[in-house]
Amino acid sequence: MGLLTGLLLLPLAPARGAAWVAERVADAAEREANDPAPVHARLAALHRALDEGEIGLDAFEAEEERLLRMLRPAGPNGSAR
Repeated sequence: MGLLTGLLLLPLAPARGAAWVAERVADAAEREANDPAPVHARLAALHRALDEGEIGLDAFEAEEERLLRMLRPAGPNGSAR
């Protein structure tokens, strides 16, 4: 980038910086949302709660189904299969 171009674009630097930060935050959020580890941990805790009698079978099955849907990849229309 030339000196003249750099000087002309200098007023846009804060906006470009904010856009860069927003992209980094979006990337991190996407990686976190696609990480199955928290869902697996919640499933393990759910199984322990059922084994220890803290929750009933109906509640277990409903929560297990919700968690398993989170692990399924999205189908072609954007919804979980």
